[in-house]
Amino acid sequence: MKRLRELALACVVIAALINMNLNVQATSKRLITLDDLSAVHQVSEPQISRDGAWIAYTVESTDINNDSVNNHIYMTSWDGSRTRKLTNSKDSESSPRFSPDGKYLTFLSSSQSKSGGNQIWLLNLTDGEAEKISDFPGGVSDLVWAPDGKRLAVIAQDPPQETRNGQKTAQPIVIDGFKGYLGKSRQHLYVFDLATHKADILAPGEFNEYLPEWSPDGNKIAFVSKRGVDFHRHNNWDVYTIVAQPGAKVRQITTNESPNCDPSWGSRPVWSPDGKLIAYLQGGPQKLLEYAVYHLAVIPTEGGTPRLLTANLDRNVVKPRFTSDGKSILFLLEDDGNVHLAKVPVAGGKIERLLAGRRNISAFDFGGDDRIALLSSMPQEPSEVFTLKGTQLRSISHQNQELLVQLLLGTTEEISFKSKDGTEIHGFLVKPPNFQPGKKYPTLLQLHGGPVDQYTNQFMFDWQMFAAHGYVVVAVNPRGSSGRGEAFSKAIYADFGNKDVQDVLAAVDYVQAQGIADPSRLGIGGWSYGGMLTNYTIAQDTRFKAAVSGASISNFLAAYGNVFSDVEPELGVPWKTSMLGYEFPFRSCTPTELSRQHYF
Repeated sequence: MKRLRELALACVVIAALINMNLNVQATSKRLITLDDLSAVHQVSEPQISRDGAWIAYTVESTDINNDSVNNHIYMTSWDGSRTRKLTNSKDSESSPRFSPDGKYLTFLSSSQSKSGGNQIWLLNLTDGEAEKISDFPGGVSDLVWAPDGKRLAVIAQDPPQETRNGQKTAQPIVIDGFKGYLGKSRQHLYVFDLATHKADILAPGEFNEYLPEWSPDGNKIAFVSKRGVDFHRHNNWDVYTIVAQPGAKVRQITTNESPNCDPSWGSRPVWSPDGKLIAYLQGGPQKLLEYAVYHLAVIPTEGGTPRLLTANLDRNVVKPRFTSDGKSILFLLEDDGNVHLAKVPVAGGKIERLLAGRRNISAFDFGGDDRIALLSSMPQEPSEVFTLKGTQLRSISHQNQELLVQLLLGTTEEISFKSKDGTEIHGFLVKPPNFQPGKKYPTLLQLHGGPVDQYTNQFMFDWQMFAAHGYVVVAVNPRGSSGRGEAFSKAIYADFGNKDVQDVLAAVDYVQAQGIADPSRLGIGGWSYGGMLTNYTIAQDTRFKAAVSGASISNFLAAYGNVFSDVEPELGVPWKTSMLGYEFPFRSCTPTELSRQHYF
């Protein structure tokens, strides 16, 4: 008995010491400040070598003294034991790509560029210095290694018209078509020979090409383009292939009238290892715009009938990659405040989530031996590079660790509540550090853009900074948001400022009912559509003491003819819709709402 009492006493002492140590650590941390914004490193573009031994990625950092932001390339071994900083110029570098044999790395940089645009650089990873190897007059936006390691597929921009004509002064801009202000310069597909530095254009003409990908045998290149008469007026993107030789004929692979591999999603069409299939993203009807869910499809490389592998999944998917055996396809799956890594059999079947939980995976790459490199963020962790093999997840970049150990961050909780009509709405609640239950806090309602987008379980600097200053932050995914299916997204189709306003106001009602929000100190704000939703909300409810409407549209008529013409299928054209109906689509407004809306 005596020994048991001694053991119990020892446990109590140890627990007290541990608790004391935790309290000391907590009190030694500080609150985040605006100055920390420049200390956060933005990690992106993980790329794994074919043998899976190394992962390259980019790191963006801010130099306060020189008032500049630079992006440089790092490389870390698979086990995380060795890290090399590969570039360190005054200019930024991006798009790291390993050669098939892993001996070289290409990247893009504007350093030493005559045109000022990005050019291709080649780095010998063994003992060489980086060398600029291209001089495209309009700059390079994308590149992919051929399987033989001797060529690159390159997307390069035409030079401005005045440069092509050898003129030194800018010429008048003549707008002679829909979106004519975009000019006549195009993005074209080239094959670049690494030995001779010669570039051969494969698809000249009036159309743009994007997202190239080599066939496994290196004979063809798949790419994405939008073609036809007055192609600026539709969103019918398709997958094409071409033999990698000048003068070859372009072949259209997908033929349905929907956006396939829309470049704004950043998802290449990818070949199966045996070269018989191409996997790509298939959009919905063009009239639904981004409200439609994007599915994963496969199609024979010579064309034919596509098969939807995610037809029963009412969620967006992006960035498909075949596994090395060609039996499955990996992809990112957007789902209700998260983005997960998932896998589906090529033959069809059950979708498996390889990495789920409260996280936002924004990019991944697949290497040999089924090794995966991915970029993941969580509410209290900015994006970092991780490796995944089987179920073993390892963090290999630690660009923000030194900063994070200093900071006392607010907690981010998932919340759900009912809107006015009973629809369940989800969002996030960020509480200040040292939050005191029962105390009412000034509260900020944050609204995302899109509207087809979603807040996710990722690190948000502005949320943490507001929390550090004693604010509660409420971030809502109202109807119109993605992540909860097509019906949820298109609920606001041609009906802005109605259901979504009800949803975001319900969020404020919720935090007030929880005794968290001080009803006398409420703020609201958002950017782009989040700014528009801010305008709609304060035109219908006067409870907010301050509002910030960033990059929003308050006069749809004035906006027509530039970016807002993209939603013409949804809202129509101003000469066929009354001015009042166009400014407030398909919803009547009270005189009070109308006067407030015009004010903003």
